[in-house]
Amino acid sequence: MKIFYYCQHVLGLGHFYRSLEICRGCSVDHDLTMIIGGPDIEVGDEPFSFLQLPGMKMDDQFGGLISCDPNITVDEGKEMREKQLLTFFNATTPDCLILELYPFGRKAFRFELSPLLEAAEQNSFKVFCSLRDILVEKKEEREKHEERAVDTLNYYFHSLLVHADPKLVTLDTTFDLMDRIEVPVHYTGFVTPKPRPEARTGIRQSLGLGEGEKMIVVSIGSGSVGSHLLEAIYQTAQPIAQKENCQFRFFTGPYCSSTLYQRLAATQHPNIAVDRFVDNFVDWLAAADLSISMAGYNTSMNILAAGVPALMLPFSQNRE
Repeated sequence: MKIFYYCQHVLGLGHFYRSLEICRGCSVDHDLTMIIGGPDIEVGDEPFSFLQLPGMKMDDQFGGLISCDPNITVDEGKEMREKQLLTFFNATTPDCLILELYPFGRKAFRFELSPLLEAAEQNSFKVFCSLRDILVEKKEEREKHEERAVDTLNYYFHSLLVHADPKLVTLDTTFDLMDRIEVPVHYTGFVTPKPRPEARTGIRQSLGLGEGEKMIVVSIGSGSVGSHLLEAIYQTAQPIAQKENCQFRFFTGPYCSSTLYQRLAATQHPNIAVDRFVDNFVDWLAAADLSISMAGYNTSMNILAAGVPALMLPFSQNRE
């Protein structure tokens, strides 16, 4: 089966990495293309292909989309994306289209998703929504948003895949119109990478950590928000690292400001290291004795998978 999986990360990276894990699983038995178009992110050697659309991201006030390329306006980028997406769709003819989050979110991308869904309906392709269990709740016009989501879901989609365990949290906790959903709803279980069995031993040996030595991992997800947490922990880390048998590993995220990253990375302390990003982050959590982080959804799942004690700071823009 030929599958298109559409995922747009505009602020954090949680949606992207959950989708990446799903694509890895699907690509074992199927021909899969992952469609992306957010800020630049390094991707390893994956067993499936990518379609990269002109990048869009959220502005600093979280008020709307801006172009990742300063030489391309938002309107120009939208026109380019819509044309590229439809051209690829018509030329490649998938059997199945999976949209991450939409229509429960990503309203800003309706300009390209509405024509895509129309094309899928005309060609009788199966369409699925890939969704996490806890939605970012709308502060304004919530009822209107939910009605639009249900109408779109019932008209264009064949099923809703909720990546969670209903014994813990169900979708109706953050979505009020569950009784109006007509398509099948499937709870798939949680989706997150797991640490390698040898991760803890291997990483700690590579750092020269003995039995009595501790490692603390500090992170803020993509780095788009949470710089104040990095700075606070960095100030605390220096006296602790000098007095205690303890190492700190900071991960700023790829979108952290260059100014802050360079300032933190300039440290000369042997027990404090600063990196932007690692693709095996969950392995580092498994190797740590404590995680201090922003409490993003994806990081929360990583922490549960790694089983590491954690201090977590909620993101003030929502209550997930």
